[in-house]
Amino acid sequence: MAPSSTVVSKIKVQLKLSISRLRMVEQKDAAIAKQQRRAMAQLLEQGKEESARIRVENIIRSDISTELLEVLELYCELLLARIGLLEAKECDPGLEEAVKSIIYAAPRTDIKELQQTRQLLVEKYGKEFALAAMENADGKVAERVVKKLRVEPPEQELVTLYLKEIARTYGVPWPKGEAISGNGDDDEDDKPSGGQALKDLEQPLSTEELSRATPPRDLGPKSPVSVAPPSPSTDNISPRIKLPGPPVLKPSAKMSGLKHQATSAETKKDDTDAATKGKKDVVGGTIPNVDELAKRFAALKR
Repeated sequence: MAPSSTVVSKIKVQLKLSISRLRMVEQKDAAIAKQQRRAMAQLLEQGKEESARIRVENIIRSDISTELLEVLELYCELLLARIGLLEAKECDPGLEEAVKSIIYAAPRTDIKELQQTRQLLVEKYGKEFALAAMENADGKVAERVVKKLRVEPPEQELVTLYLKEIARTYGVPWPKGEAISGNGDDDEDDKPSGGQALKDLEQPLSTEELSRATPPRDLGPKSPVSVAPPSPSTDNISPRIKLPGPPVLKPSAKMSGLKHQATSAETKKDDTDAATKGKKDVVGGTIPNVDELAKRFAALKR
């Protein structure tokens, strides 16, 4: 026989796996049950009541199985929370119901992780303890677990209630004799029934009363910027908001040096152009007028 601590460690691992597996199966069964309910609503809408009554028993059985899995999940969580009590040789009275309920119900489910947990519990407490749990000799197995594991056809009253709830959920008028509940306020008389008088309409306010009325503070467009009023302990009684202006761009030292060099180069170029123009004027690069040409011709004739 394995040491007690080793068995308890294995039970702890299997309890965690069982809880995860049970939750997955519950979600899957809930999705399937939803599809089956929609199919029952279609049968009732088509008038196939007998077929719906037979098939709805599967939904009832599925709901009972889901409830059983939820109970077993709670017992697994209880054992996991009180895992330290499993170290004792004898089963603790606070865990006896959970342990025996799992041993009793696990073989009747399709959850392999739960069945492995049951085997470890049988190994921990012995075959006599497991046999007493399977036969429920001392009545320690939970009554709701025993009731949900009974194989018996559902009562016709329960079947009818299921069909009515499915028809109401999906808006199907069933049974045919029952009318769909409406408003019921279609009175064509000038006066309402029951002797109830209509409330007099309130008189509109006059112009003078409207002029004295104080308009609400929140009337009109609101500013996107709001300032909360200062508290009595605040020194700044009249706070002001300073919105940041456009950023001032200052040239760096490198850019200033480049600009100074460009200015100096332009100045030198202008001085060179002026000196060249002066030389052209001295050499005679300008066009002479008529008098100067006449004087030159006269000098050549001589």
